[in-house]
Amino acid sequence: MKHILLIATGGTIACAKTQDGLAPALSPGQLLGRVPDARSFCQVDAVQPLNLDSTNINPSHWLLLAKLIEENYSRYDGFVLCHGTDTLAYSAAALSYLIQNTGKPIVLTGAQKPIDQEDTDARQNLLDSLRYACHQDSGVCIVFGSHVIAGTRAKKTRTKSYNAFSSINFPDIAEVRDRRVVRFIPWEHQGPPQFTHSLNTRVMVLKLTPGLPPEAFASAGALCDGLIIESYGVGGIPDTYLFQLDALARAGKTVVLATQVPQEGSDLSVYQVGQRVKERYRLLEPYDMTLESTVTKLMWVLGQTQDGEEIRRLFYTPVNYDLLF
Repeated sequence: MKHILLIATGGTIACAKTQDGLAPALSPGQLLGRVPDARSFCQVDAVQPLNLDSTNINPSHWLLLAKLIEENYSRYDGFVLCHGTDTLAYSAAALSYLIQNTGKPIVLTGAQKPIDQEDTDARQNLLDSLRYACHQDSGVCIVFGSHVIAGTRAKKTRTKSYNAFSSINFPDIAEVRDRRVVRFIPWEHQGPPQFTHSLNTRVMVLKLTPGLPPEAFASAGALCDGLIIESYGVGGIPDTYLFQLDALARAGKTVVLATQVPQEGSDLSVYQVGQRVKERYRLLEPYDMTLESTVTKLMWVLGQTQDGEEIRRLFYTPVNYDLLF
């Protein structure tokens, strides 16, 4: 029987009603008490390092969770993290970079309704996650609504529906169907897991909108080491902002030019407005990466190095299916 560590962090799955709305309240033991069937296929220990609405999750919590998994890695066959849905995709992506080449499953899950409600999705999501954590497949992933999504490819695309998460620009890696794991994409790893312990949180996202004041670039640049610009379509920068890009380049900022469009990714080679800035400023391009992966990967990369060429190498090295180009 597989030995699983359940890591509870709060979120809707553990919420109870208060006079001010739903708030995390249930203990890990109470969560497990709602899924008694799990005892038939796994042994579960539980810890609760956090008890937060996931709106309050930040990079320090990602480092804490990664360290907790590292400290317990040799003792368990798999890990299940119960987490709120609002920042679940960010946490899954961050853990994909902080814990690479894992030979054991690291599963994140949550729910759209608390586990003690009659019509909740929480019980099935938690059971499916424990089943997947007992399976031989590995890697950081999200299990939600029977879908198994690579940790770098998930995005919350619905605020209320039970099928809240989608895999962006990449197929689901597996499915939990009739109490069985059906794997579509094989997981391959070589050697021991690689844990890293630093993130540079001075990363910002600037979303282009028609008429955005040019001063926004300087303001964002003053607050960050890495700036992700969400452009239009396949990517490009309006003429009026080229002077601002010059200033960011002189200041040594790492600039990533992404797209606001969630599907199919960027391609700066298509239009003049994209080609010229990519050639002139050597901007990084995330291609088909999600915004959540782009943000957390840049934090991870800048946490490892400040050398321009090494930044490019690490950013363009695929991790957990995050990048196909």
